Order: sequence, then structure tokens, then C-alpha cells
Amino acid sequence: MSDRVQVTIEDGVADVRLARADKLNALDGEMFEALIETGRSLAGEPSLRAVVLSGEGRAFCAGLDFPSFQGGATAVNLFERTDESPANVAQRAPWIWAELPVPVVAAVHGYAFGGGLQIALAADVRIVAPDAQLSVMEIKWGLIPDMAGTQLLRRLVRLDVAKELTYSGRRVSGQEAVELGLATRVADDPYAEAMALAREIASKSPDAIRAGKRLLDASGLVGVEEGLALEEKAQRGLLGSPNQVEAVRANFEKREPRFQDPE
Repeated sequence: MSDRVQVTIEDGVADVRLARADKLNALDGEMFEALIETGRSLAGEPSLRAVVLSGEGRAFCAGLDFPSFQGGATAVNLFERTDESPANVAQRAPWIWAELPVPVVAAVHGYAFGGGLQIALAADVRIVAPDAQLSVMEIKWGLIPDMAGTQLLRRLVRLDVAKELTYSGRRVSGQEAVELGLATRVADDPYAEAMALAREIASKSPDAIRAGKRLLDASGLVGVEEGLALEEKAQRGLLGSPNQVEAVRANFEKREPRFQDPE
């Protein structure tokens, strides 16, 4: 695996760090490939319970590393698409975190610009430093957010807010990001808060957590009738299952539950 992304897994929590601190974790060809490869690897890990996504050094991710793509400096074709996903390479680097079956918590500090912001938007939860700076910065270069950003923004903020940020490219603080809906909450140490939340998630039934993510992600994409049917189907599958029974027993016996990995 590329050294652009560092991963450690402990007690079901994957600590995933963009590791190009000298370039503010800017996205070059290797970073795109490493993000996708890391997501693929984690998706196949049955013991995985939650993911924390962060950046080394002074920033979460400062966006695209333009010089690395000039003059054919990289062999990565960002518009390449396979049958594996509806997303192309550029879109998949963020989208693969939305596709993971377990919750992803992004810890954002410093800069989250352009593609970096779009990676953060693909997480289930975003905990940001109060003085973090976030921007849909593509307009600065005469471009649009093309790393699934138009899809991800509309899941989080009102249409007029998404348009204003896309048209202007202005920077917003971590505090304003929460007010707009771009972020979940602020914390002086977003990484520590993200890890604490991920560990709490990891202590719950993995079957229920995964089902909850599937249902909530589908809720804005399907009609009410289908959504209610999916909810019932998921609940019927959970009732009486080994992990659901274990959750009940652990509560009554006042002990920590011992959950099985999902099949």
C-alpha cells in the first residue's frame, strides 16, 4: 500500500491518515490511488466497526496538487471509470468512504479545500476545529466540484447554501461550517473527539450500526413506501439475531457486550 495513506486498526476502529504533511496532504495521483485502495481494503474487513479519517501535519487536505498533473506528470486518469462503481477515479476517492458499510468520522483541522473538503463530506460525521477553513474552492480555477461534491453537498445543506459556496468559493470557519450544515460539531481537538466517537460506535452491535447506515443513506434516495419497507425488513432481520440477543443480555447483566463479526 502507498505511504500516502497510513492505516492502523485497533479494537475495530481504523485510524486512517492522509500522510503527505509536507504538501498539506494535497491530492496527487498516488494519493487518489491510495485512498481508493485503502477504502477497498477496509470494506472487506469483517471486524471493522468504525473509521476515523484525518490528515497529518497542519491540514486535513488542501485539495488538488495541480503541478503533479501538469505535463503528464502522473499516469492516473481521473476520469477513468470501471464497473466496480458509478464513480470515476476522482469521484471514488471521496465516494468510497460513503460506500463503506461502517460509519466514517472525519476529523478536520487546518485546511479542507476543494477535493479535501469533498473527502470530508463523504464521511458520516465531521468534527472540525473551530479555526479550520473549509472551501468549495474549484471556482478559483474555473472549475466545478467534481469529486462527488455536488452529490454530497446536497445531502447536507440547503440548495441555496450549496450554490453560494460553489459560486463564490469563499472560506468558512469550522464554527460557520457547523451552522451551515457542512460539519457536525466543533472541537478543540477534533481527532481526539473523532476517536472517542468511533470507539463508542465500535462498542455497539455491528449489525445494527451497519443497518442504520444503509437505511439513513437510502432515506433521501427512495420513496417513503420503499423506505418504510426497507426499515421493516432490516428490523425483522435484527430481531432475535445473535448480536441483538447479546445486546439485550449484556444490558440486563450490566456487562460489556461481546459481539460477533458480521457475516
